[in-house]
Amino acid sequence: MNAVTAPNLALRPMVRNDVPRVMEVEPRAYPYSWTEAIFRDCLRVGYSCWVLEDAGTGHLIGYGVMSMAVGECHVLNLTVRPEMQGQGLGRHLLRSFLDLARERRVETVFLEVRPSNVPALALYRTEGFNEVGLRRGYYPAAHGREDALVMAMHL
Repeated sequence: MNAVTAPNLALRPMVRNDVPRVMEVEPRAYPYSWTEAIFRDCLRVGYSCWVLEDAGTGHLIGYGVMSMAVGECHVLNLTVRPEMQGQGLGRHLLRSFLDLARERRVETVFLEVRPSNVPALALYRTEGFNEVGLRRGYYPAAHGREDALVMAMHL
């Protein structure tokens, strides 16, 4: 049996040169993925954009984007490489985002999630998010549109 070594995790701000590596993962992680232009716009307007890497190898593990304004934060994207999901890395990334929000004195964190994304729903619920609303037809889907559950957490 081969032992799997957990990566030495490093979270750092995303820069423009990271976008091509992010775009290697994004379309594999989501059937309706963000475009390179969306990530570049998020960087341009000053959203809080981060990459999670293996500190030893620089291998991209995950990334995410948040918008923060007076007292509120909105998690817009939280992604772990598909082949590395299920190892607690998404939880690590989410907790890191919550720590960043606390540092900026955010009171409430919001996010949307597909009801069909059972692993993400379980993660958010176990981390303390609660459903606060529904956005009908929010996400594109194979046969039309899918609703989004709006979740929130008070820090």
